[in-house]
Amino acid sequence: MLNAVQRLGKTTTEIVANFGRFSRFSGGTISWAFGGLSQWRNWRLIFPQFWEVGARSLPVVLLTGTFVGMVIAVQTYAEFFNVGLANQLGSIINVSVVRELGPVLAGVMLAGRVGGSLTAELGTMRITEQIEALRSMGAEPLRILAGPRFLACLLMIPFLTIYTNLTGVFGGYFICVDIYGVNAADYWRYSAQVVESWDIFVGLAKSFFFGGAIGLISCYKGFYCARGASGVARACTEGFVLNFIAILALDFFLAILLGAIYESIWGVVTLV
Repeated sequence: MLNAVQRLGKTTTEIVANFGRFSRFSGGTISWAFGGLSQWRNWRLIFPQFWEVGARSLPVVLLTGTFVGMVIAVQTYAEFFNVGLANQLGSIINVSVVRELGPVLAGVMLAGRVGGSLTAELGTMRITEQIEALRSMGAEPLRILAGPRFLACLLMIPFLTIYTNLTGVFGGYFICVDIYGVNAADYWRYSAQVVESWDIFVGLAKSFFFGGAIGLISCYKGFYCARGASGVARACTEGFVLNFIAILALDFFLAILLGAIYESIWGVVTLV
C-alpha cells in the first residue's frame, strides 16, 4: 500500500513539474516570438518556416479537404434523398466542413506532417548538443529555434484551413452535382442560406488556437526529449498524441465559448 502511494505521489509530482516546465517554455517562446517581430534578423528566421509549415503542407491539406467533402456527400446523400431533401445537401456539407471538419483536419494534418518534423529536428539538435552550443555562444535558443517555428504554425494554419474548406466544398459539389445529379443552383442557394460569416470566423478562430498549440507542444517535446535515437522517436510519438488531444480539447472548449459569444450578441443559440 505504501509503495502504491509513493508511486502515485511521484507520478503526480512529475506531472506538475512537467506542466510547470511547459508553462515556462510556452511563456518564453511566446514572449520571444512576438517581442522580436520588430527586428529584421528575426524575420529572416521566420520566412523559411513559413515555407516549411505553409507551402509544403498545402498539397496534403488540399487532398484531405477534397476527400472530406466527398465522403460527407456520399454518406449523407441517401438519407437526404429518402426524405426528399437531396437539393439541400450542400447546406449540411458546407457548414460541416467550414465550421468543424476543415479546421480540425487541417490541424491534424499539420500535427502529423509539421509537428513530427519540428520535434525530430529540435530533438536531434538537443541530443547532438547544438542547443547547448547556442547558449554557450550567448544566443537564446527560444528566439532562434522555437519562436519562428511557433509563429509559422500560428500564422499559416488559418490559410491552410481556408484551402481545406474550399476543396471540401468543391469536393462535396462534385459528388452531389456531377455524380448524384443534384441541381447546382440549389446546392449553392441552400448553402448560402445556412453558412454564415460567423461559421467561417469560427473555423478560422479555432485553427488559430490549434496552430499555436501544435507549435508549442512540438517545440517543447523537441527541446526536452530524452537522449538517443529512441528518445527522439518517443518524443515525436508523444508530441503527435498530445497535439491530437490538444486539438480535440480546444475544439470542445472553443465550441462552448464561441457558442456563448454568439448567443450573447445575437440572442440565438448556434452549434459551433
